[in-house]
Amino acid sequence: MYDYIKGKLTKITAKYIVVEAGGLGYIVNVANPYSFSNLVNQEMQIYVHQVVREDAQLLFGFHTEDEKSVFLNLISVSGIGPTTALAIIAVDDNEGLVHAIDTSDIKYLMKFPKIGKKTAQQMVLDLAGKFVDVPVENGRAAQAKTASNEPLEEAMEALLALGYKATELKKIRQFFEGTNETAEQYIKSSLKMLMKG
Repeated sequence: MYDYIKGKLTKITAKYIVVEAGGLGYIVNVANPYSFSNLVNQEMQIYVHQVVREDAQLLFGFHTEDEKSVFLNLISVSGIGPTTALAIIAVDDNEGLVHAIDTSDIKYLMKFPKIGKKTAQQMVLDLAGKFVDVPVENGRAAQAKTASNEPLEEAMEALLALGYKATELKKIRQFFEGTNETAEQYIKSSLKMLMKG
């Protein structure tokens, strides 16, 4: 089992990044690939969790050990797989997540992709009080709504990869038309809007 990978970030896609280490390029699935944009072609360290399946061996990556800890707690819940856990982490609001779990706010939890009422209830049952060791700072500040179409399209593709529906994203896309931001900023702002909606 791997704890982290140190290497050069060589590629970013809507679903994953590629980190080259020891002559090998590792595909690492992350919550918001574009949050790594400033590290392209630079040496970096990313915390990872390996998932072994019959048909694949997958790596999931995180900026910090705390983010990894949240992910591991989430996938311990019956009904939450790694992809769904990444979608929850992508919202980048530990405080809101922990508060919702500790106060049994089922409606908030059901706003995440693929989280139905039963799974939300299971999250409360399994995770209430489990996040005491995880810093619950506010999510990173919402970015100003201001990008050429390409970053917006990249952001929409990344949100689709996280499990959000095209119908949900249509209004988001319209809202950001004519603005100028990075893909990372679009993703962060869109996630905040989706959680409020």
